[in-house]
Formats: sequence, structure tokens, C-alpha cells
Amino acid sequence: MSTDRALDRAEVPIPPKATLTVEGRTLKAKGPRGEVVRPFPADVVRIELREGLAILTLLIHPDRKRAQALLGTWAAHVRNLAIGVTSGFEARMKVVAAHFPMKVHAKEEELLIENFLGEKHPRTARLIRGVTATVDGDYVILSGHDVEEVGQSAANIERATRIRDYDPRVFQDGIFLVDRAHPKESS
Repeated sequence: MSTDRALDRAEVPIPPKATLTVEGRTLKAKGPRGEVVRPFPADVVRIELREGLAILTLLIHPDRKRAQALLGTWAAHVRNLAIGVTSGFEARMKVVAAHFPMKVHAKEEELLIENFLGEKHPRTARLIRGVTATVDGDYVILSGHDVEEVGQSAANIERATRIRDYDPRVFQDGIFLVDRAHPKESS
């Protein structure tokens, strides 16, 4: 991505396997891993697609920091859409069980956490549609084609294992994010 502070444009290269289209106020990305649709504020930023580049242009005066930040934010969104539909995103979480042995199972759209702090009823964490979870020893690996969905699923898992009614300095059990959502390595 090339951005210049004095300019009101940003150029984002689109991978050859990804196709981006703008339909009204929505931005669609298609690729080998799936399709992502995102609402796009056409009143502030205009997007043009040509020759493997997404060219974003500000429609407001570029002198303000806020305008430049908005341009950079939308350039990052377009870049994440293109990467997500071609290679996907992955996040790693660590299962920490200091007091009771915890069992973690991945089901279709949820993660089942059994014996958390010795509780008799299992806790569940909802996975966003399009995100898959695999349990590998003490790690839970989340993968999907939308970076925001992978991050939200990780947040749902952390929230499901939140400690209540115990001293968090002593009871440090839970499932914690150790590696944020990042593009998958090609394998």
C-alpha cells in the first residue's frame, strides 16, 4: 500500500486470486476461501478498481488527521478483505488450567468447555459463522476468512472463561489469546 500524508489517495494491491466489486454502498470480495461483504461509506471515500489495484480517494479535505486516518482505515479494510478470501486468518489461544483439568471440544458453531474450575455444567462459547476451531493439545486454533469474525470468536471464548466469585490473582484459569488474528502461512 502506498499512502502519502499530503495526498488524498491510497492504493491497495489486490492479489490475483481475489476479485473485489463495489455494488452501491457494499464492498464484496470473492476468492478461493469464500466471500466477504462489508458496508462501505460511499459518501466519504470513493473506491475504484482497476488493473489489480484498489484506489481509494477521499471525498473530503485531506488536511485533517481524521481524514487521513479514515483513508488508512479503509485501505486496511480492503487489504484485509483481499488477504482473507485468498489465504485466510488464524488466531491461537492457550488453555490454562492450574486447578482443575479442563476439557475443550470444538463443535460446529461453538466451543464446549468442560470442568472449568470444577463446575458441573459445561460452558460454551459461540463461534461466529465462518470461523472454525481446532483443539491441538493446550491450544485452540481459530481460522476463518474475515479478520473481524476470527477476533470476535476469540473474544467470545475469553469471555466464556471469565472468572467470577474467585480471586483472579489465585485462580488464573481460562483460555487466553496468545497470537492475534494474522494471515495464514501458505502451506
